[in-house]
Amino acid sequence: MAERREGFTTRAVHAGETIDPETGAVATPIYQTSTFRQGNRGNYLYTRFSNPTIKVAEDKIASLEEGDAALITSSGMAAISASVMTFLNSGGRLVSITDLYGTTLKLFSQFLPGHGINVSLVDTTDFDQMREAVDKNTGVIFIETPTNPVLKLVDIEAVVELGRRHGATIIVDNTFATPYNQRPLELGADLVVHSATKYLNGFCDVVAGAVVGKRELVEKVRETASTLGSTLDPFAGYLLNRGLKTLGLRVERHNLTAMEVARFLEEHPKVLRVSYPGLPSHPQHQLARRQMRGFGGMLAFEVSGGLRGAGAVMDNLRTCIPAASLGGVESLISMPVTSSHKNVPREHLERAGITEGTLRLSLGIEDAADIIADLEQALSYAP
Repeated sequence: MAERREGFTTRAVHAGETIDPETGAVATPIYQTSTFRQGNRGNYLYTRFSNPTIKVAEDKIASLEEGDAALITSSGMAAISASVMTFLNSGGRLVSITDLYGTTLKLFSQFLPGHGINVSLVDTTDFDQMREAVDKNTGVIFIETPTNPVLKLVDIEAVVELGRRHGATIIVDNTFATPYNQRPLELGADLVVHSATKYLNGFCDVVAGAVVGKRELVEKVRETASTLGSTLDPFAGYLLNRGLKTLGLRVERHNLTAMEVARFLEEHPKVLRVSYPGLPSHPQHQLARRQMRGFGGMLAFEVSGGLRGAGAVMDNLRTCIPAASLGGVESLISMPVTSSHKNVPREHLERAGITEGTLRLSLGIEDAADIIADLEQALSYAP
């Protein structure tokens, strides 16, 4: 008889955990130490390499993403940087999409080329462009799906099939979707990266990143990250582990609330456009239904009046907090052109469909009726 696989939320609570044999402590202790006595049972040496508190969170994330192993880093950008740099050398080639988080785009378009790496950025929804860009020299294909901030989708299975033919390592940023809504490893991706600052933690009190996949690949990235010093502090690891335990519950609520809010916004006369994968009006709604279990807590919408209209809405919100970041229990709203994509060239913004009137909304766990009421009164100030 096959062994029964525990459910997502059960693993979110219990995966990686052990009861302390000496004290019986149920919560994982914070091993706030830089160094360990040699010959200990866990073979720990130095926290830059590994730490028992952080390892529990790593094992938990690996279980939730259906990976063999996971690595936790000091930020999401540390996870992305270490991952791509592990599998690219000078003269190598990275192929990615144009719709990327602003700092990821900066890493790819400015930093990597300065180190002799060829980078091709292709239209996010035009698979023919990606097919033409990938060749035998392509070491990494990197995608983000859904994308930040306007939630375009990339067909993960199609990218995997293309990458396999050319021997490329496929890396997927799964931050927006979370492992509750989408599991790229099950669709064939080699590695998944997260800004664990966002949904994995869920409480806006930790900055962290994660890399998940086959053990041999993760260990290669671990060596890179350790060399670069991308280590998370044990206390932050404790907070991340605590947040992970409620991930399934939180994401279920995010999914439901986002759908209600998206439907409201789609009908509002001062909203020109709503981008949410769960809406039938989303151009890639069928792809979302195929590769996602839920549609997430993120949406983007364009307000009438451009920058002035978007600013008026931001200035008059009461429940939704104007702030960067996302994925927390609080609803956060931001204007990409002044925050996450502030330094992105205009041509990239236009190609991505990011206008001065675009707002990105991260739905929290507040009552949907209260968020809708807040948006309704704030939208009355838009021209």
